[in-house]
Amino acid sequence: MTGVAAFGIAVFLLLMVAASTIKIAKEYERGVVFRLGRLIALKGPGPFFIFPFGIDHARKIDLRVITLEVPQQEVITSDNVTVKVNAVIFFQVVDAQAAIVRVYNFMEATSQIAQTTLRAVLGQSSLDELLGARDKINERLQAIIDRQTEPWGIKVVAVELKDAQLAESMVRALARQAEAEREKRAKIIATEGEFQAAQVLANAAQIISTQPAALALRYMQTLLDMGSNQNSTIVFPIPIELIRPLLAAPVPMPVAVAPNGSPPVVTEAPVARADS
Repeated sequence: MTGVAAFGIAVFLLLMVAASTIKIAKEYERGVVFRLGRLIALKGPGPFFIFPFGIDHARKIDLRVITLEVPQQEVITSDNVTVKVNAVIFFQVVDAQAAIVRVYNFMEATSQIAQTTLRAVLGQSSLDELLGARDKINERLQAIIDRQTEPWGIKVVAVELKDAQLAESMVRALARQAEAEREKRAKIIATEGEFQAAQVLANAAQIISTQPAALALRYMQTLLDMGSNQNSTIVFPIPIELIRPLLAAPVPMPVAVAPNGSPPVVTEAPVARADS
């Protein structure tokens, strides 16, 4: 029994040594190893060996893109408007050794840099820029944060503003401003339409004034449009200009035929003349 127990203890110790010696890094991981406190070459991906009993100390670093949500920040814009903004940062560790050696906690450090940069950049922007030019603000945030985190071996891929919450009074003020802008556009469009219609009417009046017949035809067309409803009765005066040609035209004289084949007798008929 003593030999079996000793063998079991030996196997157990061997497994413990193997577990502390053999490490496996996945494809997206790298092993940062310190040997007696000194940094050595990166390990992985795949299995790698380290010395046990505290000689080597290994730490795995994920090289995939990390999504970091920035807590909501209360920002005062350049035009003195208080806005609550939150954002999200996409970054990636490109130098695993620098991310361990040059900063204590790269996740916390990146989050703090993002918060301070967010307040600083939005404090220099107006509310209109925050609402209408988010792409430019995102690019500025990305450039600043990436420049500050580059010594840590971190590459900022993108920065996106998620939401901007305004006070209720400011929301109502923006609604009134938008409504006034829409009314302004409607009035401008209506005025431009009236101006164009007035120009067309002026051109038409100029053409009609040179053609009396056109004026008469237009007058008749207006009467026809007014009389489309059979239940309506229209009383209107007739301008003398419309019947003047009829009054000035000569009336043909009737010819009377005498009985018994006598020559015809021509009788005169009164001719209506219009006063000039």
